[in-house]
Amino acid sequence: MSHQRRRGQKATIWRTITITDNRGNEVKVADEANPWIVKAWEIPQRSAKAEVPGQQKINIIRLGVQANLEGVELWSRVVFKGKPYDVVTPPAYHHGSSRHVRHWSIDIRERPNHG
Repeated sequence: MSHQRRRGQKATIWRTITITDNRGNEVKVADEANPWIVKAWEIPQRSAKAEVPGQQKINIIRLGVQANLEGVELWSRVVFKGKPYDVVTPPAYHHGSSRHVRHWSIDIRERPNHG
């Protein structure tokens, strides 16, 4: 097991739940009542810095975690290193050759106006 996996940083993840809004529609939202704290390691994916007014900074990171990410979907939220992120891709399971390398990965994008 790598040093990065053993000493990963904490990430707070809110799973997706389905609720009924005031019009009777079923909608998916992040379950803010039940945060889930996991140890995660990061792999930078791509970024673009806003250089002209009106552009947005794009920062996408792939998080790897040992835990099962059941219930995490595109409507879930993540806080990593004190910054809020949106989920970009659903979690992907990587089986690996042994239990020491099995993990889940998830791509997250930094929310605008935070950094």
